Amino acid sequence: MTQTLVQKLLRTKPVEPVIEGGHEHGGRVLGRTLGLFPLTMIGVGATIGTGIFFTMVVAVPKAGPSVILSFLIAALTAGLTALCYAELSFRIPASGSSYSFAYASLGEFAAFVVAACLLLEYGLAASATAIGWSDYLNNFLGNAIGWQIPAVLHSPMIVSGPNGVEFHPGQFNLPPVLLVMLCGFLLIRGTKESATTNSIMVLIKLAILTFFVVVAFSGFDSKNFSPFFLAESSKGPGGMTGVAAAAGTVFFSFIGLDTVATAGAEVHNPRRNVPIGILAALVIVTVFYMLVATAALGAQPAAKFEGQEAGLAVILQNVTGKTWPAVLLSAGAVISVFSVTLVTIYGQTRILYAISRDGLIPGVFQKVHARTLAPVGNTLIVCTMVGIVAGLVDSDFLWDTVSMGTLTAFIVAAIAVPVMRHREDPNALKGFRVPFGPYVVPVLSVLACLWIMKDLSSMTFRVFATWMTIAVSIYLAYGLRNSRLNRS
Repeated sequence: MTQTLVQKLLRTKPVEPVIEGGHEHGGRVLGRTLGLFPLTMIGVGATIGTGIFFTMVVAVPKAGPSVILSFLIAALTAGLTALCYAELSFRIPASGSSYSFAYASLGEFAAFVVAACLLLEYGLAASATAIGWSDYLNNFLGNAIGWQIPAVLHSPMIVSGPNGVEFHPGQFNLPPVLLVMLCGFLLIRGTKESATTNSIMVLIKLAILTFFVVVAFSGFDSKNFSPFFLAESSKGPGGMTGVAAAAGTVFFSFIGLDTVATAGAEVHNPRRNVPIGILAALVIVTVFYMLVATAALGAQPAAKFEGQEAGLAVILQNVTGKTWPAVLLSAGAVISVFSVTLVTIYGQTRILYAISRDGLIPGVFQKVHARTLAPVGNTLIVCTMVGIVAGLVDSDFLWDTVSMGTLTAFIVAAIAVPVMRHREDPNALKGFRVPFGPYVVPVLSVLACLWIMKDLSSMTFRVFATWMTIAVSIYLAYGLRNSRLNRS
């Protein structure tokens, strides 16, 4: 029967059965190789590091000491959404995260829009974290051996200057590109190997951050928290408006929750392990974020954060008067951000894999290597694009745009919960459900996301609108016609 355009836009994808193994369909199915612990470490690895190591330099000037409230607001918002993700991941244990949730509940067009948000979110997050990694690498080299990367190979071509966008031909940020290449090499070797490497790096990261908290609290000064709220100035709004603006900047740090859901097709017993992994990662992340933010602000006045390179390492050096703590923390940050970049690129490739399996983008993204069960071509394409952005663009352009993509994906996930409940088969397998019914938590999640989103910059909204225009054009030109549902 011929479908109308509206019917095509709203057609939903049936939830596929959980398949243990991964060799069906000519080797095009990802292998289920992950248990609960490595899955949780994927969530922690994609989250802890980025928001603490980098974004405080951007967020503290917006909110001052009250940036602690920004992290708390972001955590509460992410917590509401995590409950929604936990229920949806039980119902839809597949790759693709919010994309797959939207496809099964809201329809194909909404799913493609969410996919575009996720691709923007993961691609720019991977580039931004790789850029920040080079700052800590430079700090480590300077303190450890007295040598730093030449400025021409440590500076992007496109930067944010006092008069707007500036171009500096001849400059190229090489370290982030090398990091992306190394991440690509690990991902091509296979998911299990990448997850094991990530788990080791995450444990090292948590140990280093615990060390930072202990040392920074030794130099704690309560006077650094007064005044708690910034006054309105030429640099931006003060009070709770500044807190909200900073919350939008740091919110992308909770991308790790989404990353856990992207691994749904590669997890043993996903109906149990994915919901637990999401909630466990959220608890670990929130505890460490609050401890490190409080310790950092207690050890250093808020005014010193702006423009500070490798900020946490500098704080330790100032507190102790010695370089070895800074060397140790910079080394830990180099390892930490490696894991963030690795897992973020991983999430990007799995989303593209899911979209390609559904026929909405070309088939190259779903081709899986017969031995490693990794999407090799997909990974190479993602790493190339991420590396180009990381080498050429200043990270100041990227943080808020990543938050916009994350917030949009979280909103769709929240909306999907009551829709899936309404369509629920009375005989369906029972599992985790958000508390207080199908509406309270999802509505609070949507409202919280919108509240944070409203204070993002106008430039962020323009970039997001441009990207979505491109995405919708691709769907209408290719995805609508080549959809697997259309062919069937």
